[in-house]
Amino acid sequence: MKIALIAHDKKKDDMVHFCMKYRHILAKHELFATGTTGTIVTRSTDLPVHCYKSGPLGGDQEIGAQVAKGEIDMIIFFRDPLTAQPHEPDVSALFRLSDVYQIPLASNFKTAELFFKNL
Repeated sequence: MKIALIAHDKKKDDMVHFCMKYRHILAKHELFATGTTGTIVTRSTDLPVHCYKSGPLGGDQEIGAQVAKGEIDMIIFFRDPLTAQPHEPDVSALFRLSDVYQIPLASNFKTAELFFKNL
């Protein structure tokens, strides 16, 4: 399975915690991420992650393009709902694409855990 990992700045610690907790599952899949998130996940877990650009620099859009091409099977996107994001239209577009192409998208830790308990 090809899994995309994205986390806003205030949620990066949550993403690292999630990836460490579910490392045994993530290690069996291909991982993709926006730049900073992927770098932090790799550094913290030693999991191989293909990194795109940082989210605000187009990484969300790059992952969205992969979704549209049928090359992403699941998205874990820990977003910060309390902080305005300068690239909010990109975030909304990614959520819309996940709906259009029926790609499971977890936007918080507990939902991601539910996904992984069913893998």
